[in-house]
Amino acid sequence: MRNLVLPIGLTLFLVLASFNPVGKKSFAVTKIVIDPGHGGKDPGTLGAYTKEKDVALQVALKVGEYVKKNIPDVEIIYTRKDDTFIDLKKRSEIANNHDADLFVSVHANSLPKTTPLTRKKSIRGSEVYVMGVQNTDRALEVAQRENSVILLEEDYEKNYDFDPQSEESYILFNLTQSAYQDNSLLLASLIDDQLKNRAGRRSYGVKQSSLYVMWSTAMPSVLVEIGYLSNPVEEKELNNTEVQSYIASGIYRAIKEYKEAFDAQN
Repeated sequence: MRNLVLPIGLTLFLVLASFNPVGKKSFAVTKIVIDPGHGGKDPGTLGAYTKEKDVALQVALKVGEYVKKNIPDVEIIYTRKDDTFIDLKKRSEIANNHDADLFVSVHANSLPKTTPLTRKKSIRGSEVYVMGVQNTDRALEVAQRENSVILLEEDYEKNYDFDPQSEESYILFNLTQSAYQDNSLLLASLIDDQLKNRAGRRSYGVKQSSLYVMWSTAMPSVLVEIGYLSNPVEEKELNNTEVQSYIASGIYRAIKEYKEAFDAQN
């Protein structure tokens, strides 16, 4: 798959100088929604002894703590702060209803259970997703897995005109995030750079995928897969509070860098 990592530096300036979507007067960051993936009856992907919902919540709360401590003028809203099940549609509604400036969703990755152990041991690292329709290879697999939480919701047939298991649904998926895609890519690239160069994580780069949780958010949005629970070494790392802090700090530093770039324009 072709990665979409944007170079930092000059590209940052060019994006800031040229991007001005209709209906959004300013991209100043004063309010951020942090979304720990899954929760409650939806455990997310599973490691040998770990549930995605748990590590996602732990890292997401740490991201919020770093922001609150170091950027006190930014308000943090969580889609969940405990082991609660939240509908996918509700997550974007929370962000939109609070008129948030950024939406950051935290998840953990995994290979299918049938994957040979040798491959599970070889695949580890982070990747950052933005909303898009380039659903090829692993991006489609990730989208189908993350979107399948819809099937756990009551009356999901009435609430969603979308089948998370159908490839045709992804072909027809509308790109409502297009007005914010440049800024989403910018934030995603900053997060990827921090996780790779400051937190020391192996990186699979920035990718596009049709992830429903970002489909209707009216602000720049990213989904961060912090690592692979299917990898025995990385599963152990993701349960380590120090490693969680490194990852959370990387996400926070990227948010801070993004905010400072836009603050300089205003």
